[in-house]
Amino acid sequence: MGWKGILGFDYGIVLAPMGHDIAGPELVAAVANAGALALLHAPEWDSPEQLKELIRKTRELTDKPFGVGVLLPFPHKENIKAILEEKVAVLQVAWGECSKELVLEAHNAGVMVVPQVGSLEEAKKVIDAGVDAIIVQGYEAGGHVLGQDGLISLLPRVVDAVADHDIPVIAAGGIVDARGYVAALALGAKGICMGTRFLATQESYAHPTYKQKLIEHDETEYTDIFGRALWPSAPQRVLRTLFVCDWKSLPAHENESNQPVIGRSLIHGMETEIHRFSASDPNPTTTGEIENMALYAGQSVGLIKEILPAGEVVKRLVEGAQHLIRQRFNEDSV
Repeated sequence: MGWKGILGFDYGIVLAPMGHDIAGPELVAAVANAGALALLHAPEWDSPEQLKELIRKTRELTDKPFGVGVLLPFPHKENIKAILEEKVAVLQVAWGECSKELVLEAHNAGVMVVPQVGSLEEAKKVIDAGVDAIIVQGYEAGGHVLGQDGLISLLPRVVDAVADHDIPVIAAGGIVDARGYVAALALGAKGICMGTRFLATQESYAHPTYKQKLIEHDETEYTDIFGRALWPSAPQRVLRTLFVCDWKSLPAHENESNQPVIGRSLIHGMETEIHRFSASDPNPTTTGEIENMALYAGQSVGLIKEILPAGEVVKRLVEGAQHLIRQRFNEDSV
């Protein structure tokens, strides 16, 4: 079953590479130490030395393998070169073409390639590129959302499409507990990828107020008001805060570039002004109107009731899934 691991990792659980720096060395190391596949977030600009430093810091905290996630719409050639030079276990890519050339280059460096897709069409393209696994993101997911299909309908279609290729499929979007994990396995996934549940952990590099809002809020909003200038046509799912409710009908010509500054952050060591409607989510250095920033979260945020150590999240998922399958889904109960 899926909890027995994927891609050589102990468990079929993946930490989504949350940006800008939420999935930093501390969180990645904690998840890796628990036996799962943790993905560090690469900066959205080409900064190979900075990325190598993040990888080095992570390796100081864990001797387990881990990966790095790269967003392809942003400058990334030098970052990918650094990832392959550092020989991390996995290169995860999203929001762009995962070419055969890229896969071959990574494989020659001993690095596995795992793209994230949001549609069956995208999945079919990456199968032909020779990838090692595919993350399928449903519409329920927090952060930037690739497609329009819910996970329960999209996932089995992708599983059927890869049936002859022996490529593990990893489910993402709205999964926060053992029930979601088992449901994904039932739909044919070999593992799950989670952002929001790992966001609400002690090691995540999110601002404490952001973490608290994850506990307090039950509802999310699918919107495009954040980061229109930085990243056009990349809708996102965020907490349904008062700010989001007030501004969700933002006229199409408005974006963060001509808005007032509502806070400041230190992101990867760079002092950054956060304008209203900026795509930047708040980290512990952020000052200003935290509640009016982009607080990304998936639809199952209402199931998250406490901030836990990341290793405990992995442990509960694995043990909970094993228990569910043994107790609830034995032959007598079907």
